[in-house]
Amino acid sequence: MATIDHIRNGIINKLLTISNKNYLAALSQLVENSSTEKDTVKLTDEQTLMLQLSDNDIKSGKIISQAQLDKSDLKWLKEL
Repeated sequence: MATIDHIRNGIINKLLTISNKNYLAALSQLVENSSTEKDTVKLTDEQTLMLQLSDNDIKSGKIISQAQLDKSDLKWLKEL
């Protein structure tokens, strides 16, 4: 899979070959309308609370490793 920089550079190289003003204006408008600022997701109160609880668990050391979680999951699945 191509990296973001590789994709970005490929797009830039293709843009440099375009001389149609209307086409470039349309592409410019598309890029302006898709700014990352508009991609902000509003969390519900419940989601915010869950994230706060997770932060508290991390700060108080209430965590387990991925290996421990996998072992626990396998034990649980075998009991089904």
